[in-house]
This record gives sequence, C-alpha cells and structure tokens, in this order.
Amino acid sequence: MNNSYKNYQRNNLDLSSSPYLVQHRDNPVWWQEWSDEVISYARQSEKPLFVSVGYSTCHWCHVMASEAFSDERTARYLNDNFVCIKVDREQRPDIDQYLMNFIQKQSGNGGWPLNVFLTPSLKPVFALTYAPVTQRGSMNTFLSIVQQVYSFYQKHKEEIAPFELVSELPDAAEENSILSSLSSFFDQKNGGFGNGHKFPSHSTLLFLLYRLSADNDLTIREMCYNTLEAMRLRGLNDHLSGGIFRYCVDSEWTIPHFEKMLYDQAMSLWIYSLAYKVFKRDQYKLMAENIVRCLDETYNDNGLFISAHDADTDHIEGATYLWSWQELKEILSDDELSELSGVYEISGEGNFEGKNHLIRKNDTPLTSIESKLLSSRNSRKQPSMDGKILCGNNALTAIAFIQAGRMLDRKDLKMKGEDLVRAILSTFWNGTRLSHSYYRDQLQEQQFLTDTSTLFSAITYLFEEDDSWGTLLDTFEKYLLTFRKDAKWIESSADDFIPIEASWFDHPVPSGAALAEFGLYRSALLSGRNLSPKDYLHPYQHDFYNVAAMISNGLFHVISSKKLIDWNELPANSIQVRGKVLQDCYKGICRLAENGTLEFDV
Repeated sequence: MNNSYKNYQRNNLDLSSSPYLVQHRDNPVWWQEWSDEVISYARQSEKPLFVSVGYSTCHWCHVMASEAFSDERTARYLNDNFVCIKVDREQRPDIDQYLMNFIQKQSGNGGWPLNVFLTPSLKPVFALTYAPVTQRGSMNTFLSIVQQVYSFYQKHKEEIAPFELVSELPDAAEENSILSSLSSFFDQKNGGFGNGHKFPSHSTLLFLLYRLSADNDLTIREMCYNTLEAMRLRGLNDHLSGGIFRYCVDSEWTIPHFEKMLYDQAMSLWIYSLAYKVFKRDQYKLMAENIVRCLDETYNDNGLFISAHDADTDHIEGATYLWSWQELKEILSDDELSELSGVYEISGEGNFEGKNHLIRKNDTPLTSIESKLLSSRNSRKQPSMDGKILCGNNALTAIAFIQAGRMLDRKDLKMKGEDLVRAILSTFWNGTRLSHSYYRDQLQEQQFLTDTSTLFSAITYLFEEDDSWGTLLDTFEKYLLTFRKDAKWIESSADDFIPIEASWFDHPVPSGAALAEFGLYRSALLSGRNLSPKDYLHPYQHDFYNVAAMISNGLFHVISSKKLIDWNELPANSIQVRGKVLQDCYKGICRLAENGTLEFDV
C-alpha cells in the first residue's frame, strides 16, 4: 500500500465531530469519515466503498456495532476489500437521503443502520439494514452478504449503472378531500394515524389544530382530541420528567422506542401549546410546561440544545425508565403504592418484559409520588446522550418556545425563544453562511436548506413583534433564495457529494421545502407584499406545507394594527402586521374595527 495512505489503515473516528461516529471508534473496522480525500483514496486504490449510515440513539446501530462491526473476521474482510465509511445521518442528511432513496427503490423499505455498497465513483451496488454476525433463522450473516456483494462487484463492476434521484413532484389535493383522507387513515379506537407503530404525527396535528381554529368541525375535533389524549396519557409520554419518546411500537401507544429526540420535544411543545389555545384544557398547558421542563433539565447546553437521548442503558432498551413491582414496593409506602395503582397501569407482571412502563389511567395529581420516583430514577445509570448541536433543530425549538409563549401567555418563553435565536446566530451564522452542526468545538460548515428555512421562519416570528429584526429578515430571505435553483429547492450542494433536491415529506419534522414556503409567505404578509395562493398537497405527507397553504388561502386572520395586540385576544390562526388602521382580513374579507376594537371568538 502506498505510504501516503497509511493513515487509512486504522479506525479514524476517535477525533470525529459526531457522537455517533465516536461510538464506533473502537470497532476493528477501519472506519473513515466521509470526505473528498477518502473518496479519492478509494478511487486510487480501486476499492469499492462500504458506507454505513446511522445516528447516535439508533438501537439497531448499537446492536450492529457490538456484533458484526466488532467481529474480527468480518472486520478483516471489510478492511481488505473495501474502504469503510461511517456517516452520521444528522450531520449528512444529503448523503442519507440519497442512499435511503436507493434502498427504497431496491427493496421497497429502509431504515437504520443503512448499509450501502458503492463503486469508487459513487454508484450504489447493494443496500441492506441490520444483519446479524451469526446465522439467525433465515437471516444470513452480515459477512456472507458482504462476500456475495464483493463477488458480484468483481464480476460486474463495469456494468453497474448510476442511480439518479427522481425529482419529487408533490401531488396537488382538493381542499375538500384532505380531511376525508386524513379521517380514513385515523385510528378511531386508539387515536393517531395508521394501525401499526404509532409515531406522533406532528405536522398533521398542527394542520388539524389550525383548521379547527378556522372551522369547528366535529371530525377534526375528534381526531385531534383522541390523538392528543393518547400521546399525553399513554406510553409515548415520559410522565416523570416530561417530554416524549420517539414512537410507540404498538398501535395502542403502550410501549415506546425509548429514545428521546430534540425535534420531537420542539414539535410536541408547539402542538400542545396550540392545543391549549384551541381546546382550553389545562392538561394541555401542563403537558407543554412539562416539555419545557424536560428541555431545560435534560437538553440545555449553555443556551443551546443537544440532539437526543439514547433508548438504551448498558445495551438494554428502556432500562432507565422501567419499574419492577418489587422496586415500586421498596421505594413507596403501601399507601403511596395504592395511590399510584389508582392512577397508573402497574402490575406484578408488568407490561414490558416483566417490568412496568408507566401509563396513566386518569389525571389525578400525584406530584409527591412522581417526584419520589423521579428522584429514584435519576439515581440510576442514565442513557447516553448525543451532545451535538444541530442548527435547524435548535431553530425549530426556538419557534416552539415563541409559540408556547404566545399560546400559554408566558412572556418568559417568548424571551427564551428569542435568546435561542440569538445563540444560534452567534454559533452558526458568519454573516454570509449558516453552518449545520457543532460538537467538540468543531463547526460543520456545510449549508442546508432545512437549517436556513427553519431559522428564517423563526426570525419571522420575532419580526412580527419587533421590527428591529427587519434587516436580518431581509438578509435571510435573500440567503434562503440561494437554495432555489431552476424552480426547485436544493437541500444542499456539497463539494464532496452530488447536489440533493429538498424533500417535501413533512414527517417526523416539517421538510426544508415546506418550511421555506411557510417562511416566505409569512415574510411577504409581514412586509406588506402579496403572493399567489398555494395549492394544497397530498395529506399526511405534506401537512406542514398545507399550513402554509391555509395561510395563503386566507384561513389565517391577518390583523393590522398600529401596535402589537395581546395574543390572548386573538384566535390561534392569527398573524399580526403593523398598519395605520385596525382591521382583520380573513377568508377574503377585510373588516375595519368598530369603536376601536375587533371582536373574536377565542
């Protein structure tokens, strides 16, 4: 081997700026980070690439790291025949999106770890997710798959065609069909959407709650209420420390996948704050405030917010969060245990591998008992955390704080959102470029549409109340539009990878394209400019975009006044602009104030 490449004869992840990659630093696989230099090395050494994509709180990524990627025989074969690259999907969503499209095209589904074999010229050959280190029923070992792929590559490498992403063209939808489509997908029995794993459908709930503000439809009310209650009372919610887990593995919302993501906390804070405004239920305000507590106590890092908490503790999923009956008896008195049993579903046999994951049966307060349990839980070993700071997810959290401040009448939360925007700007914005990720004093300077459109949207909320943000709003609008190429949104154009078009899929968080359209329409209204109405897009897949479409089609009150009106006096679906007269433009009709006031049913 050429001596100039001797540094590639080792695992080089020990100095990575990704917590996920650092987790793999002790694997015998010679992992490298994605870079131009590594790709050039693969081409010059005429070795195919093995690229493994995941993220730090991914359970099956951990399993594969401890099995196949820790196996000396497997590692030796990989090292001899491939250049092996580890990718953090949260740091490189462009690479992840491209490879995820490939596996979905190849097999119809995907997931993480996402393991893809490519030619040195970056043509994907074959992709798979988890594979065991030893034969397990009909599952082939990972090594046997690698050997087959390498044999295929050696025979057919000149015939492998490039894989091109097909431009995503979202389908327009009739406004009247959206609610019927969502209703048909709604789980009438358990709340939520679909009949399998239950993910919190953040964008769908936002859309439905805003529609409920504009149209008090009983079907919308039922979908919102039943889903909000299931998410709040059952296993998705961390009842002791606040915040929600990533999703539930069953249709009844009983047992979660125990990882906790920053983006889920941000979106659920926005949702429950809005739900409190719409439904006037104190339980929703309490839920939102508990999410704030969770963020402050377990995510805050010097004014910014880390990315996630792991599902596993010592390689056991949910270990920190579960309770045996015997543990509960030792911690609580007989009377306390009796009270707990009246409020939570607990039993000797438990609901998860002989232990109890707490699920509420009712809203009876148990503050002192819950505090005692939380204190005991905090004394246990805690899940590891992903300490990297992601620009876009922090901007989403800032929006959530601002919205919570408005809906819950908490000026301190609005200030928290503004302070967070300032911290994001200080860390990631150099005046011309917005960076993506920060960890170990290293700044990932790659530019992404999602970061830009989310932060731009956050700035529109600040400008709505304080026009001193106007200069920065203009600057960021111009910067945002640099991601628009040939009438398409580009997520990223990195020097070391192909340009990637932005996704329009609004799960688990709003897409970069939808946030861009949302922010631009808000900015136009706030600046006194007119934009054409937008078509609605296919429901569930594009529900955050459909919030922007609602605004463009007149279903938000655009309220003009000389000075800011208290948000308590306005409907949830309101936007405030400064003007010389007091008026409300809504559903195509503008009405002037009578006797100096505007009346709303809030």
